Amino acid sequence: MFTLEKLGLGIISAVILASCSANDMNIAAGMDLLKATTVTNAEMKSMAHLAAKEYDRKSKVAPRGSRYAKRLNRLTRNFHRVGNLKLNYKVYMNNQVNAFAMADGTVRVYKGLMDKMNDGELLFVIGHEIGHVKYEHTKNAYRMGHLTSGARKALAANGGKGALLSRGKAGALSEKLVNAQFSQSQESEADTNGLYFLQKAHKNKKFAVSALKKLASGGGSGGVIGNLFSSHPAPMKRAEAIEAMIH
Repeated sequence: MFTLEKLGLGIISAVILASCSANDMNIAAGMDLLKATTVTNAEMKSMAHLAAKEYDRKSKVAPRGSRYAKRLNRLTRNFHRVGNLKLNYKVYMNNQVNAFAMADGTVRVYKGLMDKMNDGELLFVIGHEIGHVKYEHTKNAYRMGHLTSGARKALAANGGKGALLSRGKAGALSEKLVNAQFSQSQESEADTNGLYFLQKAHKNKKFAVSALKKLASGGGSGGVIGNLFSSHPAPMKRAEAIEAMIH
């Protein structure tokens, strides 16, 4: 089916190839960019796996028996899969108010976010982050943003199963995937998945509103909110939209 996204990719491809011709046929560089716009789901999962390993390596992960890990396991016990993708959860013992999900099923929640949110609010945020994976927002951000094809080359050389990257390259890849910027429509779509999590867990949808308002109220607190606030814009407007919808 013809879509605006396909039209956009077609235009990008034409621009890239034209640029190659205009710059003395620098075909290799141009094709790298073209490949970045056509990354597959399997490649995206492989890159996410590499990025997640790098994040886990440099982060302090809560032990299974800790109260944070137990709380997260309790909240997510009915949320093990998104389609055919198996989810895996861990807590980072970091005071930053943050969480993220990745295309390989990685879901990471920071101690700072768990301290700030009650159970319903936390579940909404987790559902929202998983929504970005469910609706392939990170993949689309990668494709449309022309991120470096270095990781993709390494994966291709290794049959798509994941290559050994230097820590510097792995770190750069992880930052790009975790901190991908999303449009307002993508944020709203991910919010619907957060609401679904609340509904499935038999929790009041008002927790979505209070979670977003907490994020909005902390946005100017000198970096206390961290990546979750900066990469997910306009939480107050989204809170107002959800509030109007559920009343």
